[in-house]
Amino acid sequence: MRLLLDTHVLLWWLADDRRLKGPERRAIADAETLVYVSAATVWEIAIKKGLGRLDVDTEVLQRELESGAMIELPVRWRHAKSTGALPRHHEDPFDRLLVAQAQAEGLVLVSYDAAFRDYDVAVLPAN
Repeated sequence: MRLLLDTHVLLWWLADDRRLKGPERRAIADAETLVYVSAATVWEIAIKKGLGRLDVDTEVLQRELESGAMIELPVRWRHAKSTGALPRHHEDPFDRLLVAQAQAEGLVLVSYDAAFRDYDVAVLPAN
């Protein structure tokens, strides 16, 4: 399985937060799973941290990426371009970019944001 983590899922994973449910937690932890983190997610975290809206140790994320536990997904030209063609189900530009990346790269988007289910993209959890 190849997963792309939404920002809140990544933060919950790093904090071992109980809001990340068992099936999603097991999918991320599975040694056979490739777990991707978008550069857009890191950008969103940095912006919110800089505004004082988020208190997170970005060094923990950096260690996860450097250890190979997660794979950095750069924002490519085709990802950015695709966001303009997406239906306006979601107004958040970071989330729209995640949808475009998941579609372009054939990834399953892990998110509890119900708006993602209105897009033509695989989402975990499926309900």
